[in-house]
Amino acid sequence: MVDKPISIVAVGIVVLHELMLNAVDINFVVFNRYLFPSSMEGWMFTLFGIAIAAAETALAIAIIINLFRVSKNIDVRDATKMKN
Repeated sequence: MVDKPISIVAVGIVVLHELMLNAVDINFVVFNRYLFPSSMEGWMFTLFGIAIAAAETALAIAIIINLFRVSKNIDVRDATKMKN
């Protein structure tokens, strides 16, 4: 059995990062509801976090598209080709 190298795919990194940001947003809402039920601060932090995550995802997709144009794959280890 031949060991294949693990490919670090940029899309997977973006998806996992988005999942972590969503978990943080859920924690903001839950702790706000539990600790301060009358205030809306957790909701505002969550809306701000969602806006930041959307902008960050759009930027990451643009970088992935440029990476694919240069190296014809989306393996993160080939990103050094974009230095020139």
